[in-house]
Amino acid sequence: MAPKFGTSGLRGLVVELTPDLIGAHVAAFLRACPVGTGLFVGRDLRDSSPRIAGDVIAAARGAGVDVTDCGAVPTPALALAAMGAGAAAVMVTGSHIPADRNGLKFYTPGGEITKAHEAAILAALDATAPTGPESALAQADPGPAFVARYVTAFGAQALAGKRVGVWSHSAVGRDLLIDTLQALGADVAEIARSDTFIPVDTEAVPKAVRAFLRDTAAAQGLDTIVSTDGDGDRPLVTDETGQVVPGDVLGQIAAQLLEARTAVTPVSSNTGIDTLGLRVIRTKIGSPFVIAGMERVPGERVVGYEANGGFLLGFEATGPAGPLPALMTRDSHLPIIATLVAAGAGPLSARVAAEPARFTAADRLQEVPTEASAALVAALSTDASAQAGFLAEFGDASLAGTDTTDGLRLTLASGRIIHLRPSGNAPELRFYAEAENPDAALALLAKGLETLRARLG
Repeated sequence: MAPKFGTSGLRGLVVELTPDLIGAHVAAFLRACPVGTGLFVGRDLRDSSPRIAGDVIAAARGAGVDVTDCGAVPTPALALAAMGAGAAAVMVTGSHIPADRNGLKFYTPGGEITKAHEAAILAALDATAPTGPESALAQADPGPAFVARYVTAFGAQALAGKRVGVWSHSAVGRDLLIDTLQALGADVAEIARSDTFIPVDTEAVPKAVRAFLRDTAAAQGLDTIVSTDGDGDRPLVTDETGQVVPGDVLGQIAAQLLEARTAVTPVSSNTGIDTLGLRVIRTKIGSPFVIAGMERVPGERVVGYEANGGFLLGFEATGPAGPLPALMTRDSHLPIIATLVAAGAGPLSARVAAEPARFTAADRLQEVPTEASAALVAALSTDASAQAGFLAEFGDASLAGTDTTDGLRLTLASGRIIHLRPSGNAPELRFYAEAENPDAALALLAKGLETLRARLG
């Protein structure tokens, strides 16, 4: 699949992300979008990322734009540093997708690019790239300021008494996450650091990984296990039993702790937030759509979050110990810390149980051509008999509602929800399930994937 923009930046196969293609997109970005004081560049730990980051830097310097190379750094730390310097940024990462793919995330000095910016970049691709004297190249480490952000807001004893496992795998922010938790007073145990890139999707955690987390929590007596995806903008959190806490539940808890008044979240997030007294704005899936929704309520105490756990802070908040400035890009640290703080001295499972009894589960079928996924979703959306046959597989053919904001989301008469959506940046068909308890959601997910496999052959 040729590189293209999806729900989170430009993505494609590494072999197709050639220096010419990278250079053309970076040059188009620099022509079409605000740059400010220069360009900050960061990367994740994929084998292909150093080369691609070098291509980004060469293209920007060739266009006469000053570059600050931040090396291997999590996406939110790069964004925070760039915005603080009034600069644009490019993060080289494929996030949670396999290592044979990679991509670019673009930031203006105001934050993550919008869909309008994407359109402007694509429109500028064919223009002749400017050339001039090679610009300056500097280096910076955004890590210490990123850690200090949370210590200032939550205090050096915020997590005192908690034994936290950090599943490091190949996440680029693994060391910063350990540093942050220790700076907040936690007793940290590192788990399973890897020198080989491991794609971790925090929204679709495989059974084998769930079993590994449960076994590790029990064996090491941990209060929680935390981790992130490859570029550190999506969190993974378990309770003391190793049970994964859904990302949208993390978002709900963080929104309440920060006393937000409006929550912007995609249609894939669970419906429990609708009962918590906040104004809720639903969007299509992807942080650009969440950001657009947040920008509709300027001046509000607004937050955004996704079912993958990525959390966006749209106002100047105050933590238990001090100020917490806005950060309009997905962040993994804030929902991890806020959830552990909200749990207090009690078990995290008790805090999660206090949330509305609505739970989501998600996974995807991989290597499914986008055309096949789109055709299936279209048929189930427009053909009543096909839809009825599909729903019969779930033993509940009565519909309470249909939503086509992003894919096909069907609310059953029982209150359970099934949602199909072709991925925007990979050959995958995603399936989301919502039910009244975690086991029911997982069972609904398993049935959905089984049904889709049969239909797609």
